[in-house]
Amino acid sequence: MSSPRRGLPPLEREGLADDPIEQFGDWFALAEAEAPLAEAMTLATVDSKGDPNARMVLLKGFGPDGFRFFSNYESAKGEELDANPTAAVVIYWRELDRQVRVRGEVRRLPDEDSDAYFDTRPQDSRVAAAVSPQSRPIERERLDRDFEAALAAGGEGPRPAHWGGYVLEPREVEFWQGRESRMHDRFRYTREGHGWRVERLAP
Repeated sequence: MSSPRRGLPPLEREGLADDPIEQFGDWFALAEAEAPLAEAMTLATVDSKGDPNARMVLLKGFGPDGFRFFSNYESAKGEELDANPTAAVVIYWRELDRQVRVRGEVRRLPDEDSDAYFDTRPQDSRVAAAVSPQSRPIERERLDRDFEAALAAGGEGPRPAHWGGYVLEPREVEFWQGRESRMHDRFRYTREGHGWRVERLAP
């Protein structure tokens, strides 16, 4: 039998947690230790016409409620999530040859959660969130001028109303681990009531 890459043991059902968030936590802890920018993930959304769109964002926390990220509510992704509040994410750690895929519904985080995270951001990041009309056409000179003016004015202020957090509440989570000869290991968690059905998928 071919062995998994990087010396990781093969994935077997008895070695997986019954809850995908717990399983993700185990994988993420190892990724943080071994992979640069372990929180980078691709976020895919669908607009009002059904056309897909994807971009890289940063995972900013996970727990029983799902997977969190932050953005401009008026950006392309924000408008697409308003029109169709479902999404998928893919997180890939090349150094581990592991991938996690998640699909589910998306909702905005409570204002207090968005406020709390916004206050932890560096000043220039807070200013950029306030002045950038994300996804809109703009001249670079205007963008730089608005940014510098806001910094000169102190750059301190509350979270702008157009910026905040989302949580992706998973209905499916798939864990993929590479193996030689393309005989990869894949397990999918599917929401069933208050629990999860776990099944192996063919590579």
